[in-house]
Amino acid sequence: MPSHPKCDEINRLFPGVSQAAKGFELTASGPAESLARRTLLRFEGVLNKIFGNDLNPFYYLGALGFYFFWVVVVSGLYIYAFYDTGVEDAFASVEYITREQWYLGGIMRSLHRYASDALVVVMMLHLLREFILGRYRGARWFAWFTGVPLIWLLLAAGINGYWMVWDKLAQYSAVTILEWFDWLPIFSSPMAGYFISADTLDNRFFTLMSFFHVTVPLFILFLFWVHIMRISYPVVNPRRGLVWGMLLAMLVLSLVSPALSQGPADLGIEPGSVGIDWFYLFISPLLDKWSAGQVWTLVIGVTLLLGILPWLPTRFRQIPIAEVNLKDCNGCRRCVADCPYEAVVMRPRSDGLPFQEQAVVIPDRCVSCGICAGACPSSTPFRGEADYVSGIEMPSLPMHGLRAAMTADLAKLQGDARVMVFGCDNAADIGKLRSAGVAVMSLPCTAMLPPSFIEYALHERQVDGVFITGCRESDCYHRMGGVWTAQRLAREREPRLRGRAELERIRLFWASSADFSELASELESFRASLRGGRLN
Repeated sequence: MPSHPKCDEINRLFPGVSQAAKGFELTASGPAESLARRTLLRFEGVLNKIFGNDLNPFYYLGALGFYFFWVVVVSGLYIYAFYDTGVEDAFASVEYITREQWYLGGIMRSLHRYASDALVVVMMLHLLREFILGRYRGARWFAWFTGVPLIWLLLAAGINGYWMVWDKLAQYSAVTILEWFDWLPIFSSPMAGYFISADTLDNRFFTLMSFFHVTVPLFILFLFWVHIMRISYPVVNPRRGLVWGMLLAMLVLSLVSPALSQGPADLGIEPGSVGIDWFYLFISPLLDKWSAGQVWTLVIGVTLLLGILPWLPTRFRQIPIAEVNLKDCNGCRRCVADCPYEAVVMRPRSDGLPFQEQAVVIPDRCVSCGICAGACPSSTPFRGEADYVSGIEMPSLPMHGLRAAMTADLAKLQGDARVMVFGCDNAADIGKLRSAGVAVMSLPCTAMLPPSFIEYALHERQVDGVFITGCRESDCYHRMGGVWTAQRLAREREPRLRGRAELERIRLFWASSADFSELASELESFRASLRGGRLN
């Protein structure tokens, strides 16, 4: 198989570690950026222009899922306070809050409906986006795998909620789905038999449905916690602007098109044409077209495919995970604080050195982003040893190798406005920016770069400026890399940029692969400002 350009670049820069670097993983599932990824990035770029990066809903799909869940819970609690369980009472109690209390109960019911639909939408978009961006393989398998049962639990809770209304739509859905379950050879008597006539259906069914509708969300909430338990600094609350914007949209929708029942259920009459909520009740129309066995095959097949997706064959292997070098680790905890995946933890010291703790990498959580190496105080290039070792390192991208490669490239620069560009493998391809006056170095994540490398380039190698880029703002492939980089450069986070580094000689510009023209233009603008500053 031919080598990948990125691997060739690493082999050129680090000939001593070329074998370790041959397993270098980009971001997605192939050597070339997929059409789906390009389309997604361009679409999100349009949203950025409309809403701004801070309010782009695609950057907060997971947090919006939490938000809609809580809207469903709060509105559901209000509805539940007026709900009566019973064959004759269920429909009447829902109708009461819908029509007699339209100013509050009716709005709460509509909010409950639209927030539930929105939850399904953001859930599926979140799943699709993570798949397109390739953020489900390797150590990220856990979040993906635990998200699969959440899909069916949310759908089950929503379907059950429609049954509690007990209108014609509820009758149609209950009969079709219970007949579907009756196909499985696990029930002693057909469950759909309870819906033959009003005589066979009693109030216990609605009590059971009510219990189910309260209990399942508790399991969902527990799985939400499990879903993010391996993530540091999880974003579970969207931006305030998104919160109010989504709430306003749902309120307007609730007033313009309120959620209404479709007439009381009548077991003596087969429901005719009913309006379907396709977000939750798509199974019922499908059962009208396909056999129960075919639908079970589809559901089980899709579930298994989603579940095993992180382990399906891929052309690229993950680069070796981070390694701790105890003789250079003083237990400062910076790597623990900066790791976005809780892959680095502190343990009691094991080597006898006079420090209480040492950093330990948990192998099955490390995604090889290198952020921990960028946080280590011993990663500075000002160390005197040629082959120095940091407290925590990426074996295929050691800090002494980065320093040597940067020094070699900077020595080749010619002309005025000489610039060192640091970038991210998951963002715009900075290799295309290389020229006689521009040196480039791409890292697994921009936050792998210690600020001391910027100072080293400016003062030891006498370049005119340092240009730093990476994934779009608020959309770091490794979650916190962009935030940590910005805070380090702003001298708000350790390791911080020291005061002797002139900020006017440093430029930070976030850009994805879909923003390359803007990136190139910004670089030229920066070089022009450096020329102007030199003339002045």
